[in-house]
Amino acid sequence: MKVVEYGKGNKNIIILLHGGGLSWWNYEEVAEKLADSFHIILPILNGHFGSNTPFTSIEDNAAELITYIDENFKGRVFLIGGLSLGGQVLIEMLSQRSDICEYAIIESALVIPMKYISAMIKPAYDICYPLVKKRWFSKIQFKALHIRKELFDKYYIDTANITKKDMISFLTANSKYCIKNTLAECKAKTLVVVGSKERKIMKKSAQQIAGFLPMSNLEIIKNYNHGELSINHSEEFVQKLHCLIKK
Repeated sequence: MKVVEYGKGNKNIIILLHGGGLSWWNYEEVAEKLADSFHIILPILNGHFGSNTPFTSIEDNAAELITYIDENFKGRVFLIGGLSLGGQVLIEMLSQRSDICEYAIIESALVIPMKYISAMIKPAYDICYPLVKKRWFSKIQFKALHIRKELFDKYYIDTANITKKDMISFLTANSKYCIKNTLAECKAKTLVVVGSKERKIMKKSAQQIAGFLPMSNLEIIKNYNHGELSINHSEEFVQKLHCLIKK
């Protein structure tokens, strides 16, 4: 597993898991703001550019991260956060190990399977995958994601270097993921966030996640699109993190 680290000498460990098709830079500004007080670890999820492991499943990626925590931090860290696909990996970690962290922040994670979308991913990418490597096409995708424009070059480099197999694999897994009953055993204090401009299925997913977690708060953030909190509003993300750990 490849990771980027900030604040390495600090005691409390925070792990932040990026969204699908993105990379560690999803949380770069957040990490810079927290580095004086925390040891921040930004893993590159399996199947993404810079990772040394192909994507197999959300469950496998979660298990690998738990092993990493076991081997490096005695089985538990202070806080784990995750966006979208990273949020699903985090949910799976909390399901596999109820005490893996003291606090968690789950942002814009889908847990209601979309069977029709899932069935269409492979045939769609069999046709359009070559376009992913085109800068003009990447700009169209990037604009639809509402990511701040200065991150485009990083986005383009990373998405253009994801293999077709990995892209189909993690997009399919993302569209099919659902909550395991063991999530209800989670011991972490958790903040679940979703943007008010996100699709209805994302808001329902956030409600479902919060309903499973015994110590959680749900926030629907006004006028935010998918993933905007951590990517575009790092200062607000950090404020919410500090609020969570002070409760």
